[in-house]
Amino acid sequence: MVLRLALIGGMLLLSGCDPVGVRHVPLTYLPSLAGDYFPLRSKAMGSTYHIYVRYPEGYAAHPDARYPIVYLLDGDSAFPLIAPEHLFLTYDDDLPEAIIVGIAYGSFQPPVNHREIDFGDRAADFQRFLADELLPMVEQRTRADPTKRILVGQSFGANFVLYSAFTRPDLFWAGIASNPSARMHPQLLAGEPAAARRSDLHLVLVSGTANNAEGRKAALNWARRWHQRTRPWAFAEIDIPGGTHAADLTNAYRAALRTLFGQNVPETRPEP
Repeated sequence: MVLRLALIGGMLLLSGCDPVGVRHVPLTYLPSLAGDYFPLRSKAMGSTYHIYVRYPEGYAAHPDARYPIVYLLDGDSAFPLIAPEHLFLTYDDDLPEAIIVGIAYGSFQPPVNHREIDFGDRAADFQRFLADELLPMVEQRTRADPTKRILVGQSFGANFVLYSAFTRPDLFWAGIASNPSARMHPQLLAGEPAAARRSDLHLVLVSGTANNAEGRKAALNWARRWHQRTRPWAFAEIDIPGGTHAADLTNAYRAALRTLFGQNVPETRPEP
């Protein structure tokens, strides 16, 4: 089944050329990234997303197994970073294998890439796209455990992770927000999150100590506030020493996954 899907994905990626005539290269020759690919035209957003799925090692050999599923915002860059990283985490940190899903635009340039719109002004619409379109399709095509959904975002994407945790906390079992921007959803994040039906939810805020000053200050202020309030999720705050805004996503992911699956407990910063 996996081989057939991989071949289909390879054929899709080889089925044409991009506008400048460069032939696509199939990911089937990169085993840490191989799995599935499909474009998804969103009714909620009116645009097309490119969905990449990396299957766990041994997926075909264990047909009855179900796996945690990780959804990566900004999949254009996050998917080729995090998919192989997760494989290494199963080797070195004894973390469980997972299905990794990258939600990509196909470009870093607007208007094709409209991340600031998706994660900002149209966050409610983007959330509907995830809940009503993407998650059902991916989880029908894979052996995902929907009780162990994880949403991962960096910068503006991290703000959407926080938006999701505040507005619809039950949608994901855990959210990992790496270096959120101070510019998105400040009023929402200063308020109270919505109630949740589940009692096992998690939110992990990861902050690089060398992140830009504005973002770092906002993250520390949010964390201080959330530690003092009743929340629908268990909240963990993690520092990455020397971590910068974008380059430490794999370190943030590793630290957060180790926390979520009980491999380490984040340090508690003393109250000022």
